[in-house]
Amino acid sequence: METGHGVVTPRDIRDLCDLYGVTDEAERNRLKQLAREGKQQGWWQPYDLTYGTYIGLEAEAVAISAFQSSVVHGLLQTADYARAAAEGAMPRLDPARIDLQIEAKLTRQRILTQEDPPRFNVVLDEAALHRAVGGRAVMAAQLGKILDTSTLPNVVVQILPYERGYHPALESNFTILELPDPTPGGVYVEGLIGFLFLERTEDLKRYQEVFRQLQSIALSAKDSAEFLTEAMREHQVAKPILSNSG
Repeated sequence: METGHGVVTPRDIRDLCDLYGVTDEAERNRLKQLAREGKQQGWWQPYDLTYGTYIGLEAEAVAISAFQSSVVHGLLQTADYARAAAEGAMPRLDPARIDLQIEAKLTRQRILTQEDPPRFNVVLDEAALHRAVGGRAVMAAQLGKILDTSTLPNVVVQILPYERGYHPALESNFTILELPDPTPGGVYVEGLIGFLFLERTEDLKRYQEVFRQLQSIALSAKDSAEFLTEAMREHQVAKPILSNSG
């Protein structure tokens, strides 16, 4: 039960509360409700995603703070951008698997427009705007989607331009999840081996401090929107690179 692989009933919760001396009725009821909800399957589980645990926590988050150093955050990606990224990933996936991943990603994005959505603060390095994932047309549409999403009342998008120089997250991508009380939050750090979840208090505080610093040196939301608009125009008017082979 403690590892999440066993079935927990409300009676189990009652007995365990008695054993551990949990006498507060509200807390006992909360734990029983968690046991009932634990039997329900999340929408993402049939997709068999390697980051399913992350999506489950993201779906429960009251606030999401993210930094991306070279690619667009998953909650902001278009289907074409996501497809181009998946096709370039290792190990290579078959087309049917890529289709499922894109479907899951677009479904996941609905949390930003649901009733009582989480606060989403994201800082994107300028590199994420210029890396032509999928080509210029795909990037122009992708930056347009970021602009549209940034107008939501619960979303703040900030761009960290090259001219800011070195910063403490230059070689990192991470997402901080703030969960409803009394559940502690955590940090997901992305890398070649997948997601690494950090939940120690000292780790969480460190990443929160770094994120606040990134927000302080990044462009304001208004200036970021102007920066995104200009980058989108550059992708729209840029000519394809010609080969010198012939």
